Amino acid sequence: MSILKKTKPASPKPTSQHTYAAGPIRERILNAAFSLFAESGFSTTSMLDIVTRARVSKRDLYALFQNKHAVLAACIHERAGRMRHSLDAAAPVPETREALTKLLVDFGVSILKTVCRPEVLTVFRLAIAESDRAPEIALTLHQSGREANQKALVALLTKAQERRLVANDDPAALAARYFALLWGDLLLSLLMRVREAPTEREIRTRARATTETLMARR
Repeated sequence: MSILKKTKPASPKPTSQHTYAAGPIRERILNAAFSLFAESGFSTTSMLDIVTRARVSKRDLYALFQNKHAVLAACIHERAGRMRHSLDAAAPVPETREALTKLLVDFGVSILKTVCRPEVLTVFRLAIAESDRAPEIALTLHQSGREANQKALVALLTKAQERRLVANDDPAALAARYFALLWGDLLLSLLMRVREAPTEREIRTRARATTETLMARR
């Protein structure tokens, strides 16, 4: 009569800090590539590095992206879309200056909170670093993020002027003034790493000061 020895279950293998084995292949590639670009820089990262971390084949990678710049462009395009804070065009325009003021403050807070995140600042740095060799990448970032936000604000201010809630100036000029006041040199300082990201209280104070200055013009 044979006796079967009980075997001890094998210990699970340690999981890598960066695991991209789950999810659609394109998503895995972009997540792996962006983390590598952020850690090592775009020029240092190779296509082999990307397939290794994403755990896909070279065939999978090249079936989706022609080259490394195409991978970077896709990374930035997806993240730039997340930076869009479109004011709901279908929503009714505020009836009072107080309601419009609150909406503009919340809009500014939302933009600042998003762009001050480390991941988003990395997107800006990557676009700037490759602007000479691939200017279309910076253009994608501009069109998907900043330009979209500016168009949304212009549309809101145009409707607000019809209700005589804001100054009867060129809406595009008013929107440009709003963003110039909102940002000042903050974004440049953050990109150059010469200051820390503002606190939530500082962000709200900045958005309120910007809005009050804009609304003071009648």
